[in-house]
Amino acid sequence: MIRKTTWATLAASLVLVLASGCAVTRGQESVGAYIDDTGITTLVKSRFFEDKDVAGSSISVETLNGTVMLSGFAKSTLERNKAETIARGVRGVTSVRNEVAVRP
Repeated sequence: MIRKTTWATLAASLVLVLASGCAVTRGQESVGAYIDDTGITTLVKSRFFEDKDVAGSSISVETLNGTVMLSGFAKSTLERNKAETIARGVRGVTSVRNEVAVRP
């Protein structure tokens, strides 16, 4: 019984290490940078959903080493600019690339 638990723990640890190692190959400096970037992305998206002027479901957010890239579609220039302002206001963001297109 102890062997099963030990093997299960070892397998779970190995999966965790391998899964987090994949993030580092995307260009992050470390697993910690990946975790920071994931937190930034989550916070930006949640602030989009809290804001009445930004359609959070229409704008995608990706973060790499503190640089946030926004993509997708906005209903107006106001929404596009507001999304960028929200992203810039999140702690840990070093720069924002706003690739959001305004639908006519």
